[in-house]
Amino acid sequence: MDKALIRSRFAKASGSYLGQATVQRGIALRMADLIGLYVPAESHRRVLEIGCGTGLFTRAYLHRWHPERMLLNDLCPEMEPFLRDVLRPEISFSASDAERLEFPGGQNLIVSCSALQWFDAPERFLCGCKGLLEEGGYLAFSTFGRQNAQEIRALTSDALPYRSLEELAGALSDTYRVVYASEEEVRLSFPSPLEVLRHLKATGVTGIRSCTWTKAQLASFCRSYTERYAAPDGTVPLTYHPMYVICRKY
Repeated sequence: MDKALIRSRFAKASGSYLGQATVQRGIALRMADLIGLYVPAESHRRVLEIGCGTGLFTRAYLHRWHPERMLLNDLCPEMEPFLRDVLRPEISFSASDAERLEFPGGQNLIVSCSALQWFDAPERFLCGCKGLLEEGGYLAFSTFGRQNAQEIRALTSDALPYRSLEELAGALSDTYRVVYASEEEVRLSFPSPLEVLRHLKATGVTGIRSCTWTKAQLASFCRSYTERYAAPDGTVPLTYHPMYVICRKY
C-alpha cells in the first residue's frame, strides 16, 4: 500500500466524508451495538481505536460508554480538528501508521471500524494486537469483504486485496477466541457512474489510484458501467460488503 497516497486522499476527503459516508455511518452504529452485546462492561476501561478518521465510530461508542482512557489513532494528522468535540484529558489522538503497533499496552479493548482494508498485512496487525491487550481483552473490528465495490473491480484494476470472512476468522483462531463474526451486502444507487466516482472521491476511497483518467478513459468507464449495471430507471449500483468480527484474547 502507498501510505502517503492513502493519507493524501483521505486528508482531502475529510471535509466531505461525513456528508457522503452513509454506509460507513451505519457500519459504525452496528459496530457499537455489537460491542454492547459481546464485550462486557469491565472491558471498556482502557480503549484503543485504530483508524478513527473523522470520528463516526468514536462518537457512537462514546454515546454508550465512558472509558477511563481512550486513545484515538489515525494515519492522517489532518483528522484531529474533526475530533475536537470528543478530545479531553482522558481521550487523546495520535497520528501514526498503526501497523507499527507502537501503542501502550494494557488495553482492555482494541477496536477498528472500516479501516483495516488499507493495511499491508491486516492479519499480522490483528494478531500483533494481542501483545497490547490485557488477559481476556477484546479485539473488535469491521472491514470489507471481496464483493466490496465489485462493480469498480470488474471494470478497472483498482481493487484492494480484500479477504473473506473465513480467511480473517481463520487467521485469528490461534490467537483469539472468535465470539462473533458476520457479513452483509449493502447497495447504494446513483444517477450515473460519474456520481459513483464522485461519491468514492468524497469518502477518500480512491486512495490506491495514483493517476487520473483521460477523458476517453472516463467516458469508456461510464459507458461500460451503464451497459453492465444500469437498472430500468437508469440508476446504477455500488456494492458495499461490510464484515464484523469480535474476538477475545486467550
